[in-house]
This record gives sequence, structure tokens and C-alpha cells, in this order.
Amino acid sequence: MKQIFTVTGMTCEHCEKTVVRAVRQLDRAAAVQADRTTNRVEVESDQPRDALAQAIAEEGFTVAA
Repeated sequence: MKQIFTVTGMTCEHCEKTVVRAVRQLDRAAAVQADRTTNRVEVESDQPRDALAQAIAEEGFTVAA
């Protein structure tokens, strides 16, 4: 299932990689694209939306509802 998140606080490439890594720790098979210029994170995963958002938020980023 494809899910799109608005994530603020990503300011560099390292931030994007941190978001991708956080999602993949939850689901190794997830397809993740993070774009700091649009504050957009696209995730293809069977994990619940809340769990994915929490994984990103635990890295210090703000995830819009």
C-alpha cells in the first residue's frame, strides 16, 4: 500500500537518509522516497500508517496528520 506523508524538519540529504532508514527498520521490504524540498515522503509498505509515522517521528521529524 502506498502512503504519502508530509514530513517537516528534513534539511539535508542526511535527513532524507535518516527517514528512509527509520522506515526500513520497521519494514525492510519498504520502498521509500524522501524529498526534503517538498517535505514529502512516499512509502510503499504493508505496515500501518501510524507505525510508519511513529518511526519517522522518533527520529526527530514532524509528521503531519
